[in-house]
Amino acid sequence: MSAYLSEFSSLLLRWLHVVAAIAWIGESIYFVMLDNSLRPPQRQQEADQGVHGEMFAVHGGGFYHNRKFLTRAPQIGPELHWSFWKAYTTWLSGFALFAVIYLASPQLYLINAQSPWEWARSLSGMQAGTLAVGYLIVGWLAYDQLCRRISPNMQRDGILSLAVAVLMIVIAWSTSQIFPGRAAFLITAAVMATAMSANVFFWIIPGQRRMVRALTSGTQPDPLDGSRGKQRSVHNTYFTLPVVLLMLSNHYAFLYRAPYNWLVMSLFILSGALIRQYFVQRHSKTQHWGYIVFGVALIVVAAWFARPGQDQASTTATDTASASQETADLAQVKAVIGQRCIQCHAARPSMDGFSSPPAGIELETSGQLTQQADTIKRVVADNTMPLGNVTGMTASERDIIAAWQP
Repeated sequence: MSAYLSEFSSLLLRWLHVVAAIAWIGESIYFVMLDNSLRPPQRQQEADQGVHGEMFAVHGGGFYHNRKFLTRAPQIGPELHWSFWKAYTTWLSGFALFAVIYLASPQLYLINAQSPWEWARSLSGMQAGTLAVGYLIVGWLAYDQLCRRISPNMQRDGILSLAVAVLMIVIAWSTSQIFPGRAAFLITAAVMATAMSANVFFWIIPGQRRMVRALTSGTQPDPLDGSRGKQRSVHNTYFTLPVVLLMLSNHYAFLYRAPYNWLVMSLFILSGALIRQYFVQRHSKTQHWGYIVFGVALIVVAAWFARPGQDQASTTATDTASASQETADLAQVKAVIGQRCIQCHAARPSMDGFSSPPAGIELETSGQLTQQADTIKRVVADNTMPLGNVTGMTASERDIIAAWQP
């Protein structure tokens, strides 16, 4: 019952995380659209009142007239709408999920037995978890320092964008060397998500509060507060598509198990930013097709690097031939599965933390094995399963499954 309650709590936490993220990202995308759709006011009287831009829209059976003021806003009432709790809820629920899944079982999710670095292979669970959390903190500090030092007054935002892109490529590469691919994708996405939430917490909202205080006290707001908030908000919108893609990647082993998974990750990060730029520009009526064409081209390149079998075909064929010249029969496969996989993939799993088999896949009978044969062969061949190889499946046992022809 305790395992069931844990899984049910995880479900509710994931639900909260997804809903909060939808609300945050949706509102962010809306305001980016609004900002880039503004046109100069049609009446001189409104321009004289400080209206920076306006937009007319129709939705839900009604018409809307949005107007934007910079530092000459009219009297602000108590009903002023703030956008921050969605961001905070998304990050807090996401970190809670990371804690209850990855940090609670670091030996399963954070130890990379195939790391090229010996010190990474020998990390304890506590050390791996601490390092993963450290990436979120150091990643934010590094990004924030780039913003402060390269473009503190928004004069060199183009150079800053290149620097941030290089930073994310370095993070993608280093996490893929230290952690298993699945965790590397998630941690890299979490670094960007942490920067997004920290931008709201440390820059956007404090700057807006100072501007509101200035307006309500009858003094002139500092325009840098608005400009810096806009800078960080723009960064957040370019992080959005890559973060969503990398968070979804845990469902697609061919991405995070690719030999050049850091490159696949980097290509998707750059592609997401370029595609987002295309849609941002569409709102301002200055769309450049080059952004989306180049973004899609990067996805095609990523697909090529993530293609299955590129470094396994010759090795698997050689290993399988040396292990057995004959096709492995079902009895052999069933023995391997019974020793290495049945702890989780049974109607009543014996592995701690599981009240039901992951993904609903049971492997107790011959019929179930045959039905799931393609999936079994794939996840065993690319070392996705057993997760973290916690049950110690050997190379010869993997060869038996590779040679199986159901």
